[in-house]
Amino acid sequence: MKFQVMRKYLFLLLLLVACIPATAQVVVNVKIDSLQLLIGQQTAITLDVTCDANQHPILPHYVKEGQSYGTLTPGVEVVKEPKMDTVMLNEGQRMQLIQRYIITSFDSALYYLPPMEVQVDTTRYPSKALALQVYSFDVDTIHTNQFFGPKDIQDAPFSWDDWAGVVYASLLVVLLLVLTFVMLVWLRQGNPIIRIIRHKTKLPPHTVAMNEIQRIKEEKTWASDDSKEYYTQLTETLRTYIQDRYGFSAMDMTSSEIIERLMQENDETALGELRQLFETADLVKFAKYSTLVNENDANLVTAVNYINQTKQEVDPNAKAEEPSYTPEEMRSIGMKWTLRVLISLASLAVFTIIVLIIIRLVDLLS
Repeated sequence: MKFQVMRKYLFLLLLLVACIPATAQVVVNVKIDSLQLLIGQQTAITLDVTCDANQHPILPHYVKEGQSYGTLTPGVEVVKEPKMDTVMLNEGQRMQLIQRYIITSFDSALYYLPPMEVQVDTTRYPSKALALQVYSFDVDTIHTNQFFGPKDIQDAPFSWDDWAGVVYASLLVVLLLVLTFVMLVWLRQGNPIIRIIRHKTKLPPHTVAMNEIQRIKEEKTWASDDSKEYYTQLTETLRTYIQDRYGFSAMDMTSSEIIERLMQENDETALGELRQLFETADLVKFAKYSTLVNENDANLVTAVNYINQTKQEVDPNAKAEEPSYTPEEMRSIGMKWTLRVLISLASLAVFTIIVLIIIRLVDLLS
């Protein structure tokens, strides 16, 4: 019998211990920032609720939707309920809800603030009660003549901080206008650019070569004893013509390399006499071979005939070269374009600053 009674007591004790953590899972705290107020002053009540993250707490709300204030207790008004803060605790297993209530009162008295009830799931948890003392102002009921009515609207005193931006912006506008005027005068009074168009007439390769051969012919080096100088000038002229005409570096090639390269462009007949001319020139320049006057004359004719056979006529529809300017003219053109860009930027800046000044003046005078 005693054993059964002890077992019942033990069972009740274990059940009580098991229920203690369950009831301790929800903690409700409340505090008030100030216990004493003057009429019309405001203070805050902070409601702090801690519970498990999987629970659903419901905190009291006093300011209903569509109303400007609510009533905590007769004589104490709730004027605002800021947004509730939520803090997760214990790695997300617990959460803490913090709700503030801004209260005020317009009657002097000692107010009893009843407990705030928090509903967590189906259970209600009341907070502790609070007290609030509201004091009134001392009113002089003897010197009634010292009560004055409302005053007219007074002009605000001048504040440099309010007008400093407008003044500095105005000075900047004046400076930009002066600089713009100076640049305009400089642009208009500057020396006009005389567009000197220089068409760089580039003669075709065969014309250049024929002029050079004519010079060699007039100097009569072909009739002198210095055959080496004659053939050097003649082959240099032909190399230059071939390089300009066909576009490969004939000046850096040997005579045989030039003939092999030209075989891709000319027929054997056109190259026969030219090959003989280059061979003779090589003998004269490197083997001290002596030539006769009529042989020199014949080689000159050979060079002329090759140029006439391979020359490329100028296309009359070819686009003319662009005009060119001197360095001084280019600098003058660049300076004028720079002035135009600076004038445009300064004008845009002046317009923008004036708009901002107008907006600021409207704001100050309204």
